[in-house]
Amino acid sequence: ELRRLHCPFSKMQFLEKVKMIKKEEPPVTVKNPESLPLYWYETSDSVSRRFHFESDGHLSMKLVDDARPVPQKMVESFLNKFFPSGYPYSVNEGYLRYTQFRALQHFSSAALSVLSTQSLLFAAGLRPTPAQATVVSWILKDGMQHMGKLICSNLGARMDSEPKQWRILADVLYDFGTGLELVSPLCPHLFLELAGLGNFAKGMAVVAARATRLPIYSSFAKEGNLSDIFAKGEAISTLFNVAGIGAGIQLASTVCSSMEGKLVVGSLLSAVHVYCVVEQMRVVPINTLNPQRTALIVANFLKTGKVPRPPDLRLQENLLFPEKPIQDAGNVRVGRALHKAVKPSQVQKLKEVFAEEKFLLSQGKSCTDMVLEHDATGEDALRGWLVAAYAKSMTKIYNDPDDVILQDAYDKMNDVFGPFLSQVQAKGWYTDRFLDGTGTRFAW
Repeated sequence: ELRRLHCPFSKMQFLEKVKMIKKEEPPVTVKNPESLPLYWYETSDSVSRRFHFESDGHLSMKLVDDARPVPQKMVESFLNKFFPSGYPYSVNEGYLRYTQFRALQHFSSAALSVLSTQSLLFAAGLRPTPAQATVVSWILKDGMQHMGKLICSNLGARMDSEPKQWRILADVLYDFGTGLELVSPLCPHLFLELAGLGNFAKGMAVVAARATRLPIYSSFAKEGNLSDIFAKGEAISTLFNVAGIGAGIQLASTVCSSMEGKLVVGSLLSAVHVYCVVEQMRVVPINTLNPQRTALIVANFLKTGKVPRPPDLRLQENLLFPEKPIQDAGNVRVGRALHKAVKPSQVQKLKEVFAEEKFLLSQGKSCTDMVLEHDATGEDALRGWLVAAYAKSMTKIYNDPDDVILQDAYDKMNDVFGPFLSQVQAKGWYTDRFLDGTGTRFAW
């Protein structure tokens, strides 16, 4: 091979090829029309926008023409800043009413906070201006408040089960603490006790309100837009908190300059505050299964043969006493320990009847106790509730022993459970978990 390279003929060929390569011009690239920048116009509601892709691939938008009236521009700008993107189609039913009462709630709460802080400072022997009260409030809310937060943090499982009840309780606790601060000038010798107890209650309220915020916001997230809903909800809260502080300063300088005025206006603001929270919770369509919602689903199914949607069921919920058994669903009570709910002599019989289930049922005179295994899901709770409801209705007709009635009710449940579960899931209920709070469960 080396000899071939040194021969004259091979050298000539090699040099000619090199010259030909050097003489070749680089190919001229002609731009493809399809590779040119792409742009288009979109027109809707008297607004024309030009869209095009930048060289880096990002989509850019430019407003070309906007013929909307000024009020409409302001309304749409407000919606874009304080409502989730795609509203109202991106959220579930009831979001607007929830937001309206949430805004009024934060407005009244902020105004009430200014008045209570001013009262605290008077009780401590100071004579602040209303503006000073808003600044010092951030310092006075500490102290005993931390103790309340620590105690309330142990109740997180109950808040998962009943977020609506605990959200209402949080605002009642907050108003209770604020009320103690408001009346502190009437007994200045008890300033430390009233201020400490008030901040203790407000600390518990803060934890309960924050812990229940996520399940409430999640119930409105129709398109997985939880972060957007959360951010816009906090924007609404901030806006009306600021407005409430301004109103509180004005009230403190005028109507509430006297103690009598503070008591009257404070009571009214507290009533408005709690009413707004109750109305908010009425419209929240939570789709997780807890004892009350499971009982209501079963009761509606036995009456009509249909399963209600979460938005349809929300108005039937008992917000103040959710643990109260529902008669039409078998008066089922969940959460008692196995040794308390079931007699030792009945355990073996019940285990044979419900051999393939993750629950046991024990019928009593007024209630039916249901005890769940440690890994029981929402489906297991629905099965147990249906058996209890059927058994309760059979005892009114037949005089058979309890074990016979339970067996007949169990067989009837198995006949209808397939279509029933399909309805439950089709209506949007989440059946993978059952939130029974701090209820006791068992394992064999």
